[in-house]
Amino acid sequence: MSYNHVIPGKTLLLASAFIALGLGATGIPSPAYAQNGTPSLIVTNGPLPSSLREKLYSAPVKVKEITPAQISGSTYLDGGETLVTRKIQELRGDLRAIQRDVENLSGSINGVQGDAAARSAEYYANVATIQTQLRAGTTPGNPRLVRRINEAQGNLEALSDVVSYLNNEATKVSKLASEAAFLSETAQSTYSVAGAVEEDHVALAELEDQIDATIVLIERLLGNVSEDISRTTAYLASERSNLRTLALAVNEGDVYGRSFANQGFVQASAPAYAPVVQQPVNAMDEVTTIRMNDDASQDMQVASAPSRRALMKVKFDRADVDYEQPLYAAVNQALERYPNAMFEVVAVNPTQGNAAEVAIETTKARRNAERVIRTLEQMGLSSNRIELSYDESTAARSNEVHLFLK
Repeated sequence: MSYNHVIPGKTLLLASAFIALGLGATGIPSPAYAQNGTPSLIVTNGPLPSSLREKLYSAPVKVKEITPAQISGSTYLDGGETLVTRKIQELRGDLRAIQRDVENLSGSINGVQGDAAARSAEYYANVATIQTQLRAGTTPGNPRLVRRINEAQGNLEALSDVVSYLNNEATKVSKLASEAAFLSETAQSTYSVAGAVEEDHVALAELEDQIDATIVLIERLLGNVSEDISRTTAYLASERSNLRTLALAVNEGDVYGRSFANQGFVQASAPAYAPVVQQPVNAMDEVTTIRMNDDASQDMQVASAPSRRALMKVKFDRADVDYEQPLYAAVNQALERYPNAMFEVVAVNPTQGNAAEVAIETTKARRNAERVIRTLEQMGLSSNRIELSYDESTAARSNEVHLFLK
């Protein structure tokens, strides 16, 4: 049953509905509705239209159910590429470039080190040939040995080029170390960039480990190169000094020992200077005479007493005085006892004759003293440990050179 008339008692209760349906507050149909003859309000016990029901009963609304798959599954992981993701890709590209450079430098350095080892072997082969022939006996200035000396010198120069090359490579490795360190700092700072997803931080952690591993390789390579440079530099300094002494031995056709430059000058028990000893320590402290040739007038006195007595006196009364081997023996014996000893080379000229003759002998004595000093330097004795002075003697018949411990 339906009722098609207005209920007066419901007027106030339905006032708002009337207004919403186009009725006035008194329930009188508006003119617009009255013209088409449609009732302004219909009261019925049937269900409300769906359009009206949605308006009257719009809340509360049931939300969509969220499942675990939507939180941890593919639905949640669909986020696309982030700014941090692109940054990580950029850092990975930079790391790959650094790793390629490290690999190339490592291969280059290993190749140069292998060449240096071959040069060292060639050098020692030449030196061994020279020393063997000197001990067996040879002629002064033997051209075969001179050629070997030149080859050995070339080997050392090649090693010097290796040191220069390694210095350049060490500079490149240091640059790579700086780039890798900057890359590590950038990766760490990327953690604080907003807009990252969880996968970005996982990728960053993995990238950090790769950068740290690369830094370890770079530091190891740099340490290897630095050690090789230091070792080769010390080797060159030692062998250049030995080669100068060996060249002097080849020129004289005689055997010398190792260069004085490679002897241990600093010892805890050795004094810083040669003390004055009143009594000879042993028989070697006595002055001995080394015959230079059959002429009794040409001799050399060698002494090793740590007093003012001369270690050695050379009379230069002819041009070809052979003093090198006794000089080496005297200085070597002194250094064995007094490793920190200083030496004084004294040019002694005779005072007999007129002023012109004395001046000529003075000049000759100075030149001969400088010649002795050059010989000592070729033997490896540092010029800082040698002093040159001048003296005259009424007993001398020709210019002489005296060597003293200081």
